[in-house]
Amino acid sequence: MGMEMDQLYSDIILEHNQNQENKKELSDFTLSEHGHNPSCGDDITLQVKLEDGIVKDAAYTGHGCAISQASADMMIDVIKGKTVAEAMRLTGLFLDMIKRDVTDEDELEELEDAIALKNISNMPARVKCAVLAWHTLKEALEKENK
Repeated sequence: MGMEMDQLYSDIILEHNQNQENKKELSDFTLSEHGHNPSCGDDITLQVKLEDGIVKDAAYTGHGCAISQASADMMIDVIKGKTVAEAMRLTGLFLDMIKRDVTDEDELEELEDAIALKNISNMPARVKCAVLAWHTLKEALEKENK
């Protein structure tokens, strides 16, 4: 992967970090889950509104580094409007990308902008920041599916 791609990915991360559209409290939600990454101090609360097995809406609040915030924003863009099963599958795909179990760009395209976090796997200290929102979502949805 060339430098240009890295730059593009950095720009996407910055853009999502600055975009506050998904960063709010939902007035109406069915799931709420808190996620915390002690190593970086990232702290998020994820709220999801499920209706008929579909992620109707999702938002997050909290604070943290640019990567954790950008990742939360990207994740919400990816899962909104998807079924719970689909959201779970995409979360698995994202985590597999970070673990480098899936590296095929075509397969990862479904992750939309979240593919920009692909190279975080080279920076172990940043991995926790990138996966925080996704792990939090996974926990919320798993509780729901019990």
